[in-house]
Amino acid sequence: MTHGRSMVVMTMPSGKAGGAVEKRRIVLLGATGYTGQRVLRELLARGEKPTLAGRSRTRMLALADTFEAELPVFEVDATSASDFAHLLEPSDVLLSTVGPFTHVGMVPITAAAQAGAHYFDSAGEGPFARRVRDELDSLAAARGATLVPSFGYDYVPGNLAGALALDTAGERARHVEIGYFITRSGHGDELLYRTTLRDSYTLTTAGTRQTLVAAAAEDGFAYRPARRGQPSRLIDERAAKRVRTFRYAGVKRSAMTVPGTEHLGLPAIFPQLESVEVGLGWLGRWTRPIQIAATLQAPLLRSAKVRAALARWSERLPGSRREPDLDGRSLVIAVARDGQGRPLATTTLTGPDPYEMTGSLLAWGAAQAAAPDAVLEPGAHGPVAAFGLDTLRLGAAEAGVHEVDEVSARRR
Repeated sequence: MTHGRSMVVMTMPSGKAGGAVEKRRIVLLGATGYTGQRVLRELLARGEKPTLAGRSRTRMLALADTFEAELPVFEVDATSASDFAHLLEPSDVLLSTVGPFTHVGMVPITAAAQAGAHYFDSAGEGPFARRVRDELDSLAAARGATLVPSFGYDYVPGNLAGALALDTAGERARHVEIGYFITRSGHGDELLYRTTLRDSYTLTTAGTRQTLVAAAAEDGFAYRPARRGQPSRLIDERAAKRVRTFRYAGVKRSAMTVPGTEHLGLPAIFPQLESVEVGLGWLGRWTRPIQIAATLQAPLLRSAKVRAALARWSERLPGSRREPDLDGRSLVIAVARDGQGRPLATTTLTGPDPYEMTGSLLAWGAAQAAAPDAVLEPGAHGPVAAFGLDTLRLGAAEAGVHEVDEVSARRR
């Protein structure tokens, strides 16, 4: 499937007899979890009344009572296709915050595609998004469903920053590099803050750390030529294979390569791209040592037994009940380069901590998709292709994600 930069297809919810178009129902799966509660808070602040779906009716009712909201609830098992077949209708928007998505994510999103319902989630696993595109794009397009996995901190700001940098760079752009970083407020200028290894623990949840450990054992991917002189395409590549350096406002930041939805979505919009690189820069000065250790351990991770043991160990990481510190902030940098690797344009976005950003983005995406006049592109897509660059930029701004200028940052 090819996508033009301005290509948008309108999909509308089913209307009542007489042609009246109704607002879509929003269904939130996983509302009782840490991220799910943030999504619910944002939805209620927007005046939405979502249906809560999850394993425990009692917990969902208690949560609704905490927010002083009367909300419908629906008991479902995230691994039960029949449960979702009874739950979902073509006029629904399903939000999922239940992971790890590589293990439990395919049933809900497949049900949404089959039902013709729109779908968004908080997945941070690139291989999951790749599987969704490969297996469900045609089905979703045929049913009029729009599937947008990873519609949060992972990987909306990177897709947005990359698209803005490439749009500014123009047709000369051949490469784009995107780095994700976390910073802190209250420690001087947050744009100049140097991330430490401790931040990757104190600013994240146990679920996030478990997902990161599990992702180290999963097969990853990259977008570039498999060999010199060949066309660019999506190729298999393990996570943390390379380290990329980003310089912003005089601060040098390192990031390990990871599979993201930028690899899937940006080449569809900017077909002249020859490579897409996405890096995770949460480890500060430990980035290079940990990347080397990951390289040395890569052969061991080919063993199913080792992968299973790593998964069990990740579930017992310390701090499982500790909530992240409240002073976290996000920084995402995208650099567009020409065919010789020379920088053409840089876009830098700042925003709230990853969880607040994810909650806000998912709530905005759901509200946008639920509107009677929703304009989305059916199929499995990245966020830019699903909404269009201008609309996504406005939505990100509503979620507190803003572009900053490097010159201004140096003067702060």
